[in-house]
Amino acid sequence: MYIRVLRYFVAIAQEQNISHAAQLLHVSQPALSRQITDLETELNIKLFDRGHRQLKLTQEGYYLLERAQEIIGMVDKTTYNLQKQDVVSGTLDIGGGESNAMNYVMQAVQQIVHKYPQVHINLRSGDADLIQRQLDSGALEFGIIMGHRQFDNYNSIMLPEENRWGVLMRADEQLAHNKVITATDLIGRSLIVSAQAKQRGIFKEWGNELTDQFNFIGTYNLIFNASLLIKTGACMALTYENLVDTSENSELVFRPLEPKLTDPNVLIWSKNRRLPNVSRLFIETIQKIIH
Repeated sequence: MYIRVLRYFVAIAQEQNISHAAQLLHVSQPALSRQITDLETELNIKLFDRGHRQLKLTQEGYYLLERAQEIIGMVDKTTYNLQKQDVVSGTLDIGGGESNAMNYVMQAVQQIVHKYPQVHINLRSGDADLIQRQLDSGALEFGIIMGHRQFDNYNSIMLPEENRWGVLMRADEQLAHNKVITATDLIGRSLIVSAQAKQRGIFKEWGNELTDQFNFIGTYNLIFNASLLIKTGACMALTYENLVDTSENSELVFRPLEPKLTDPNVLIWSKNRRLPNVSRLFIETIQKIIH
């Protein structure tokens, strides 16, 4: 499987038409069709459902498209970084969840791109499992992980501040009058929580046997869309502090959990990859900011 053929495949998938892709790639339509047929033969799968005027990806085609885009991105980035070794340039690929600790990361990025305008930045949002998978595949160079995890296969830097858990709710909720929220307060309440936190089971330890009486009606990935649901009054959310606007004019309020429950923020990167100049500069910059 050659990079050139993967580029052909991606172009066809995006154009959904062999003729249009051939024009875009400056190759003949028969040659392009033959390359894709050979790729399907090599993989022993069908990549496209062929209609009269349009091609549609099969399930296997969608999977290959996602992988091919990651591979092509890594090849292009590696080539660019190798060609620009004489200067600090390239792309910083950074992924993380939602946390105030991301401010330290953004300060480091700001200092780098201000001094080296040729540096580019790709930011990706996601939970810890997604970020670690993308780190392992090489799609990301750095990840910011929230929560207690083992990082034996990564280099790591603990970022300042911790994420304090609490309840996000409408300002007219009865519990909004409380300064803190206890496990007893949440019994029978309709709640949503991040899928990752639910999987880790952190609230079972916090609430002890009372957690079994919580009414978890669903999960969220990122809190913004969840906050729209909370505004309807359908439920409340267990989330980190300072991620949603709870100012005086907001419809929502945040109340911290008691006993206090927190998660750390850890910057990680692979031990098995040699970092380009721009990535090493990022590490040096963020270390200066936090110390």
